[in-house]
Amino acid sequence: MDRNMVRLRLEKAELSFSPYAMITTRSKGREVNEEPCPLRTGFQRDRDRIVHTKAFRRLKHKTQVFIAPMGDHFTTRLTHTLEVTQIARTIARSLNLNEDLEEAISLGHDLGHTPFGHVGEEIMGTLVPHGFRHNHQSLRIVERLENHGKGLNLNWEVRQGIVNHSKPRGDFLGENVPADLTLEAQICRVSDAVAYLNHDIADAIRAGVLYEDDLPLNVQQALGKRHSERINNMVCDIVESSWACTEENNEVNTIPSIMMSHPVRQALNELRGFLFENVYLPEGEKEESKIARDVLTFLHTHFSKYPEEIPEEYWVRQDSPQQMAVDYISGMTDQYALRAAERLSPGISGKVFAGRV
Repeated sequence: MDRNMVRLRLEKAELSFSPYAMITTRSKGREVNEEPCPLRTGFQRDRDRIVHTKAFRRLKHKTQVFIAPMGDHFTTRLTHTLEVTQIARTIARSLNLNEDLEEAISLGHDLGHTPFGHVGEEIMGTLVPHGFRHNHQSLRIVERLENHGKGLNLNWEVRQGIVNHSKPRGDFLGENVPADLTLEAQICRVSDAVAYLNHDIADAIRAGVLYEDDLPLNVQQALGKRHSERINNMVCDIVESSWACTEENNEVNTIPSIMMSHPVRQALNELRGFLFENVYLPEGEKEESKIARDVLTFLHTHFSKYPEEIPEEYWVRQDSPQQMAVDYISGMTDQYALRAAERLSPGISGKVFAGRV
């Protein structure tokens, strides 16, 4: 048997996708040409490369919102990533788009997140002269840092989806979506929001910060009152509102995009604003957040001054000491950052994290 027959069969099956789907044979390809895998399409291969990275494995010990929580059931970056992937694949499958591309983008979208959740990214942004954005760091990881500094050589569409998944505050389904963004990348953007809005509510309730009835009445009426109900209503609404992406009964002579109905979109934006005001921003005022700020500031100052203490793997690209420090610190898990800071400056983690470092 010719093993390439497997990949060719998979690529042939992609021809049955929506004409708006991104399929392997239409990909812009990799920066460095490679022999195709005999058993996997290019996007399947990209997915597997991401899953086997060290950055992906570290996600299990990185905070989503609540810093270094003691409870076992708080969301981590890894569980968030898996939830995004599940939601995104459901939408892509329903719209007859490319699930493999969807999965690769979703699994790689948060690789560049810092320790200590949203607070960590905010802190890093103040320490780095050109600012810090986790989506750009995710792209840097897959292009330059992983695989001993060689990068993963992913297909262009996967890299495009990863770097464009991040959303500004406000109505992110408005005019902020890049014109050439694939439908699969658009799905990752919206699935990211569906996932984090709902699990952040669950975590806030678990932490005693919110009660279910605290959610705005309009949000409860439009999206539902329970976790599973909200996710189901959002996902079904996205599929129904984006049905033109399947080309079934598409009467509009324009390229479709991933949409939400006006009531659900309005409720999602209201919920997002509510969580910023009641969960995300107040979280930054807590003692844990202040200690996280001290820890990251100290680590950045220390490793910028003593780059020889940065692991050898960060030296292979011959970047500046400041860039190596950013790459090293942003890749740390919460616990590793606390341990590193405590080793270099005993007592810096304070009583809040006593016994956890």
